[in-house]
Amino acid sequence: MDRPGQILQASQGVAVTLRRGQAIRIENVHGSQVVDTWAVSVDDPLEYASMEHTRSWNSSIFVEESMAVVSIRRRQMLTMIADSSPGRHDTQLCPCSAELYEQLNCHGRHRSCTDNFHEALTPLGVRLSFTPASLNLFMNVPIAEDGGVTRLPPASRAGDSVTLRAEMDVIVVLSACPQDITPINGADHTPRDIAFAVIDDCQTRN
Repeated sequence: MDRPGQILQASQGVAVTLRRGQAIRIENVHGSQVVDTWAVSVDDPLEYASMEHTRSWNSSIFVEESMAVVSIRRRQMLTMIADSSPGRHDTQLCPCSAELYEQLNCHGRHRSCTDNFHEALTPLGVRLSFTPASLNLFMNVPIAEDGGVTRLPPASRAGDSVTLRAEMDVIVVLSACPQDITPINGADHTPRDIAFAVIDDCQTRN
């Protein structure tokens, strides 16, 4: 059963606790919004979703439907059980940060996915001295044969969604990426709201 959906406002973050077998559906309401996504173990916050181990586990630089997101201890944390978008969600680029915006000549405070990650966890009493790499849902970053990356607007459409099932008790952190300088969030460089909902009756893989 789906719980009532919620809106995550543009450039903001949220932490959602999922028990094993629950899932979260993340909807790209406008089609052009990237969602930086993390998972942290409820039992031990130092066990977190690791993009390098996830790439190794899946033998892919992208996360697609039926693939797992695994922890730094190579345990399955999430499974992407549904994806209505064109897929190929990025695992390469780091979450944006204050330092990145300074390098992009953005002076003064600018919201970032890094800040959103830590701010979302603070009310839960979780504090980490570092920011793990994020799974970048809907982010369109083609990899060239020579290894170069290109930052393109998302290929997703309004209403596309991804559903992630928890394979252990986790805190999922979502950040509606604040990037407004590069075209990561669309050709008009405009961050937008997303929607999310918790699903209670997903079957957990044995």
